[in-house]
Amino acid sequence: MSIHKKNYYLFIENTKEFNLNLIKIRNKFNIIYRSQNENENLKDLFEFRKNCKKRGINFFVSNNTKLLSKLKADGLYISSYNKNLLLNKYRKIGYMVIGSAHNYKEIITKKSQGCAKVIFSRIFETSYKNKKGYLGILKFNIISLNSNMEIIPLGGINEKNLIKMKSVNCNAFACLSAIKKKPAKIINRLF
Repeated sequence: MSIHKKNYYLFIENTKEFNLNLIKIRNKFNIIYRSQNENENLKDLFEFRKNCKKRGINFFVSNNTKLLSKLKADGLYISSYNKNLLLNKYRKIGYMVIGSAHNYKEIITKKSQGCAKVIFSRIFETSYKNKKGYLGILKFNIISLNSNMEIIPLGGINEKNLIKMKSVNCNAFACLSAIKKKPAKIINRLF
């Protein structure tokens, strides 16, 4: 069974580990590059960025404004721990800016940072050792309805519970672990 949303956000940490050929639909997918590896070859990043552009895939850089400018990325992703209010200037100069939050206070901070959308985590239970608890669909929908920005769910979305996303009040959703483990199985069900 397929899932229909306006947009999908895929987190990747290494451009070599993600196959862009899996994405067949233009202008629906967004890749958020959040590498902890500062040794990734800049030439490879430029090539990946170029291929994203050819395929109609928005490319976001996480928390690195220098890399954002070098790659001429489509936008900036601001992690929940990043509280720098000076980042709101990037939206003013034409970049898309999205943020990440885990509670309502962080949503307010992301709004102050110029974020148009917020990726809100965790909608479903995850198997991470240090991350307990999750919202569930009902609580997520309440937060989404009470917010004046687009809230995008993340966390625990996998092949088994993907069908539940039809009940979530959202135009998009984000995947992290499922993209690392079984990218083809997830992407093939998104339209």
